[in-house]
Amino acid sequence: MTELQAESARERVVEPLSVPRLDKKPQRSRSLDLLIALAAFTVLAALPFLFSSKALLDFVIRCSAFGLFATSLNLLVGYTGMISFGHGMFFGLGAYGFALIMQRTGLPIPVAFICTLLFTTVVASVIGAICVRLKEIYFAFVTLAFQMLIHSVILSWVSLTGGDQGLRGGIPRPVFLGVDLSNYVHLYIASCALLVIGLMLMRQIAQSPFGYTLRMIRDNAVRASFIGIDVWRAKLTIFVLAALFASTGGMIMSLFVSGAYPEFAFWTISGEGIFINMLGGVTTFLGPIVGTVLLLILNDTVTRLTEYYGIVLGIVILFFAIGLRKGLMDFAVEWYQARRDAHGPGTMTRPRGGSGNSTEVAG
Repeated sequence: MTELQAESARERVVEPLSVPRLDKKPQRSRSLDLLIALAAFTVLAALPFLFSSKALLDFVIRCSAFGLFATSLNLLVGYTGMISFGHGMFFGLGAYGFALIMQRTGLPIPVAFICTLLFTTVVASVIGAICVRLKEIYFAFVTLAFQMLIHSVILSWVSLTGGDQGLRGGIPRPVFLGVDLSNYVHLYIASCALLVIGLMLMRQIAQSPFGYTLRMIRDNAVRASFIGIDVWRAKLTIFVLAALFASTGGMIMSLFVSGAYPEFAFWTISGEGIFINMLGGVTTFLGPIVGTVLLLILNDTVTRLTEYYGIVLGIVILFFAIGLRKGLMDFAVEWYQARRDAHGPGTMTRPRGGSGNSTEVAG
């Protein structure tokens, strides 16, 4: 009996695990993200000197505005599971807030930019404190109600907002730090810089411990609260952060059109944001950027070829919703992973009993 116990004890003895150091992995990931961001900005900044097409620069500026807006919406939809039908109100607030500050005060552009973000923070905190307590469809429709309220205020307060005519007369653009946003190339490079910086910041949020907390809330908010996570505070925080990035997109658009219009705060802007995420996908970080490019190309092409834009858009929505059932980037990533798994190298595993025979498992 003693020999059997000794043999059983020897079988239970395992070698100590060699735990890899993970403290440098986030640092390497951040460094890689920074290198990719710098490379992307370099390529975008070089376009005006390689191509003389003003339409191309227009397209990239619009992509910068709507790309920031759609990616900020994905922080709510894809990472937190909060489907907002009213996220476009912050796009409109950014456009109107920045344009009004510049027209009424003449402050330096960076100061006006910061003031607009502070104003957006206050509004988003108040609205978010009410909305994030609600669940699913109620959250979606209450955010939509707030957006329609803000849109109604814009239409009604004619002396301040210009009503349905919007803010006209242009936006003053005083030179700051050698940057003249009345120069189209300067405006283009500034828009690209804001896009890259915004995406870089949102990427760090998504990959941070806070980002993984949001994923936990998305998957099971009740379980997250049981382990001590303040779900309401986490949702409110990401709601406000997403509003700030959406507001930045609105400021880019206001500089692009040199004004602000009620359409920027209408519910259709939120609808376009949802559609962009449907096109590009919500499970990959760059999905909304791909969706933005696709939507703007589709919009420019279809409106040039036919007046039935709505019909074509509906067909595309049905294709992605019923056909692919996922965004383009989601589909591409899943296809690549399936192909890699199917053609990946096999791995060797040894039975725990230690007979010496090996079994090959296909990767």
